[in-house]
Amino acid sequence: MSLLKTIDTNPSFAPRESVAHPDRLISGDPSFKTWAQDVARGEMIHTGVWEATPGETRSIKGETFEFCHILSGVVELSPEGGAPVVYKAGDSFVMKPGFVGVWKTIETVRKIYVTVM
Repeated sequence: MSLLKTIDTNPSFAPRESVAHPDRLISGDPSFKTWAQDVARGEMIHTGVWEATPGETRSIKGETFEFCHILSGVVELSPEGGAPVVYKAGDSFVMKPGFVGVWKTIETVRKIYVTVM
């Protein structure tokens, strides 16, 4: 197994498709696609590409650390008790463990993600 992993931003394999959990849905009818591409350290680290259609959901990280790099689209993140921040193609950010807020997909977004549990 190679210790170097290239992330394919336009994967040719079928994604795992899902919708917002009813407890987290705020508005719209967002759908999600996940192209999981790597798992490491006994399932603690996950890497891949994720896509969401417009809508608003509650984002709750719990004990998970997540790095995101936006490939396309526009999102607005509003941390609980904080000001909204807009991210677009080319932007990167981290949601640290304990993050709670609103994830609003303004234009269909595709991102590279790395989660660490």
